[in-house]
Amino acid sequence: MEKMTIQAGAIEELFGRIRSGGRRILAPVDKSGAIVFDEISSYGQVASGYIQTTLSAKEAVLPRFEEILRFRSEGKGVVFEEESNKALPTVVFGLRPCDARSLSVVSAVFERDYPDPFVRSKIENTVLIGVSCAQSDEYCFCTSVGGGPGDTTGSDLLLTRIDDAVFLAEIITEKGESIVSMAQELFARAGDVDKNSHCAKVSRYFDLEELGKRLPAMFDSPVWDGQSLRCLGCGTCSFVCPSCTCFDIQDETDGPRGIRLRCWDSCGFAQFTLHTSGHNPREVQGKRWRQRIMHKFSYQPGGLGEAGCVGCGRCSRACPVDMNLLQHIQEILEAD
Repeated sequence: MEKMTIQAGAIEELFGRIRSGGRRILAPVDKSGAIVFDEISSYGQVASGYIQTTLSAKEAVLPRFEEILRFRSEGKGVVFEEESNKALPTVVFGLRPCDARSLSVVSAVFERDYPDPFVRSKIENTVLIGVSCAQSDEYCFCTSVGGGPGDTTGSDLLLTRIDDAVFLAEIITEKGESIVSMAQELFARAGDVDKNSHCAKVSRYFDLEELGKRLPAMFDSPVWDGQSLRCLGCGTCSFVCPSCTCFDIQDETDGPRGIRLRCWDSCGFAQFTLHTSGHNPREVQGKRWRQRIMHKFSYQPGGLGEAGCVGCGRCSRACPVDMNLLQHIQEILEAD
């Protein structure tokens, strides 16, 4: 891993080189108080002073809805039209290390069994420029799930603000090298820099391995019903989560023509497991809450070697009834 520095004032020029190379830039912007990723044209549009974006960068590779194919009816047959879902060359700038790590989780899910061509093409055409966390809050627990405020996992290039004028730039992958090569003169060799002293301090609240070992024996525990009593089943936690990957497939038709869409879904919804027969194996919210925890901290680590949670805290910040995931995990570890 090569370490360089770049002046904060030079990032505008770097953005210009990126755009002239044919890539769009997605970065955090402030929209009426919500910090979301959107396409930008200048560094001045990038939001600042926030701990975490309201929504994650996941949409760059797994949009909330996307067109899978188009079709039309011809007599008794169906004709499939040329695929229109083309991946745009993209640079995602300013995502936190937990978000960069989450895209590795998303990739692992969609490479399992049958590689998903839509997610794969977007990942291949996306460069991630992360920015280390200088602040944290009571909802952050990245260090408990294997990450950290300056974690390089998933990022192609990671920036850490050293002072008001300078960023440390860690070049992690070939994609990161390609960005630096666009404007080599903007970067300088880094001296001896203690990156961690410029990053937030996040306590380690629980042992991930211990949690994974404990969960299978708790399948029938009453803890799930107790924790889910406040849950509305609204799906907010899933939709703000950077590593949730549940989706639904729907066909929208207009006369003989139609579009097949993939849309985000949530295992917290009452109809997520509803069978056509009317039977629902997760007919109460306690079972749906259990599935969420089991999937993220037991099933997925066992099947993919990756936890389904990166400790960003978005679910707890966004929950309308103040369900705090970190508190619930601690309760699970303390349960009899």
